[in-house]
Formats: sequence, structure tokens, C-alpha cells
Amino acid sequence: MPRLALIILAGLGASLFLVAPCSRAHAQVSGRYQCVGAKVRGKAVPCKSRPLLLTEDGRYEIHGREGSYVVIGEWLVLADRKERPRAKIAPGHRILFQFPCGKGTCEMTFQRRTATLGKTFLS
Repeated sequence: MPRLALIILAGLGASLFLVAPCSRAHAQVSGRYQCVGAKVRGKAVPCKSRPLLLTEDGRYEIHGREGSYVVIGEWLVLADRKERPRAKIAPGHRILFQFPCGKGTCEMTFQRRTATLGKTFLS
């Protein structure tokens, strides 16, 4: 019986070890991201995408779609989507999506605003 308890405790410890890095990764990328650039077949186009919202609990929202995401190394994977798109997490709080469109490739760059700038008044 004590051996079974040790096996169960070891399993629980291993599962906590695997979950903790994911939750830290979610906290590092969570926030509201604005589209700052888009390219269609290598040509820059105006970015008209709605903001991408990533929460600390691993949920995302964009264009009215909601689901969960997973951070694997330097990649962000939208897990609930059929095609499971992934994006590269880049320095400067940026997320770079690249996906096929037509006969070429489309790219979208989202950047997180780290501080909201308010108006200041002098009295």
C-alpha cells in the first residue's frame, strides 16, 4: 500500500511540474494585441484585423471566435481551431502569424501594448 501512495504522489508531482511552465508562459504572453502589419504575397497591406486577446488562463478571442491556446517554446498554437494555426512569439511583445492564402503566403503581425497612455493636464 505505501508503494502505491508513492507512485501516486510521484505522478502528481510530475504533472504539476509539466503544468507550471505552461501557466507561466500564458502569463508572459497574455494581453491585448493590436494588428500592426500585414502582408499578402509579400506586399504590405493595411491591417484591418480586430485585436487579439490572450488571457492568463489559456483562452483567446479574435474576430468573435473564442478558444484555447498553448505556448510551446517560442510558438503560440491556437488549439481549438480545426487547422491549428501557430504563430511565432517575437521580441518586442510581438506575435507573427504566417498562413497560406490563395497561391501565396499571408503574414500578420500583432503587438501588445504594455502601457496605456493617458492624457495629462497641467493645473
